[in-house]
Amino acid sequence: MNAAAASASSADFAASTGTPHTLPTIGADAAVTDALRQDLTDAGFTVERVDALWGAEAAASLHRGSRVAALRALAARDTTPLGTLATLFVLGLPVRRADADAAFPSAGVQSVEASGLVRVDADSVAPAVDLRPYAFVDDLGAGSWWIVSDLGELALGTALGEEHVLGIGGATTTLSGLQVPVPVRRVLDLGTGCGIQAMHARRFADEVVATDISRRALDIARFNAQLNGIDGIEFRFGSLFEPVAGERFDRIVSNPPFVITPRSEGVPAYEYRDGGMVGDALVETVLIGLGDHLEPGGTAQLLGNWEYHWGTDGLDRVRSWFERADTDGLGLDAWVIERERQDPTAYAETWIRDGGTKPGTPEFDRLVGAWLDDFADRRVTGVGFGYVVVRKPRPGPTRAGSDASRSLRSDVAAEPVGRGAAHLRRFERVPETLGSNPAGLGATVARVLDAAAWLAAHDDVALAAAHLVVAGDVTEERFYWPGNDDPTVMALVQGGGLGRRVDADTALAAFVGACDGELSVAAIVGALAQITGVDEQVLAADLLPAARDLVLDGLLVPAA
Repeated sequence: MNAAAASASSADFAASTGTPHTLPTIGADAAVTDALRQDLTDAGFTVERVDALWGAEAAASLHRGSRVAALRALAARDTTPLGTLATLFVLGLPVRRADADAAFPSAGVQSVEASGLVRVDADSVAPAVDLRPYAFVDDLGAGSWWIVSDLGELALGTALGEEHVLGIGGATTTLSGLQVPVPVRRVLDLGTGCGIQAMHARRFADEVVATDISRRALDIARFNAQLNGIDGIEFRFGSLFEPVAGERFDRIVSNPPFVITPRSEGVPAYEYRDGGMVGDALVETVLIGLGDHLEPGGTAQLLGNWEYHWGTDGLDRVRSWFERADTDGLGLDAWVIERERQDPTAYAETWIRDGGTKPGTPEFDRLVGAWLDDFADRRVTGVGFGYVVVRKPRPGPTRAGSDASRSLRSDVAAEPVGRGAAHLRRFERVPETLGSNPAGLGATVARVLDAAAWLAAHDDVALAAAHLVVAGDVTEERFYWPGNDDPTVMALVQGGGLGRRVDADTALAAFVGACDGELSVAAIVGALAQITGVDEQVLAADLLPAARDLVLDGLLVPAA
């Protein structure tokens, strides 16, 4: 079947079955999901083999919204079970009934139809959902699943419906990479969608509670868990923390419906991204509610948007939310990373296009106008996007000698607490490095939180007595003017984590070079003072804060 024939077949099937956008009811019958899992396994329906069907160029073309190259590559082999499944569920095109029968020998086409995955005509079978393989790597090793979600714009040929259940995208992989890979008892996935974060969380948790305001999303999430043989996830219906009132968790993960949408008539409110509140109020509500639902020592990892208003920085708004949430004097440790900031027009265009409305159409222009009117009325000058990491400190005795007025670094405020250590309050912009490779950042998150706790427990006297070691991924760069013996620029470069680059002077470079775990910080500072002839107290005043920064960022680590 060539590309033109496939498109015509898709249109013919839609005409014969009525409205093509009617969302199917998804049913998770154990016998069917077990049989379907066997069929997908036997067909080799994996990321690697699907990519091999049409090659890298066609895969890139698919990502840009065109399936012509993939269809041309499939022309000679689209009747194999693998080719049939790829055509049906990845390309979103109908296949011949005989080919579908061959692709589902265990489950049977009728059972797959009864589960809501396909629509069957006399001689053809069309997709009712998107079902595709997904591969990942975490601290437990490599894994692969199959994920059901709603058909996208490419398959529908029109804008998405408001009840659309989103599949796997960039935000999915980012948040799954941010999850701390430490075993815990209970995890909450707030706004589970297709269930992918709950499934990731289950790999490190005894039990997971997954909530959503969409019953259909919960049906799909339940189906995905069952299709992949994952138990231990409880699915609950309700808004935000209502389904878990009075409960606490060791970890909370959430890709909430944070998109800022005008509350105007005629503007679609997509369940997967719109929380129904004005501006960034939903993200504020979620962050403020975390403290009531985290166990002491518990953590949260979330994605979110925050607004910039006239005269008000977006990160300052987020900082104020945590300050208002500190009602009991215990507060929360918070690390907020802004990866991107968009102006109002770019933000509006991005999310209108995300819903399937194409630029150049009257509807697109109308929606852009509605977005810009809303931003202008509320004096919004931009929108930030990024990641939020939270920890609820464990209560404990006040540490004697701590200097709560001193920051751990320039963008981290240490605040006194009635009981326990100073807070980590870190608000920073990391525009490129973090977003480029989110996989494995959960380990970095865990390390930063541990480092912050260690620093809070060590005042300057304790830090001076500590022994530090240079992390194994740190290198030093030096640049010289031609003919000069002394470097003009020195920098410490982190190979992993966030890939930080720290400018260093001669004293800091020498200090870091001497951190091999043998000498204490005080001994190194004393030796450098003797060599350079600088007053030891003056040198310590410069190097101790720098050492704290490097420990927090992971370039230096406490010796075991």
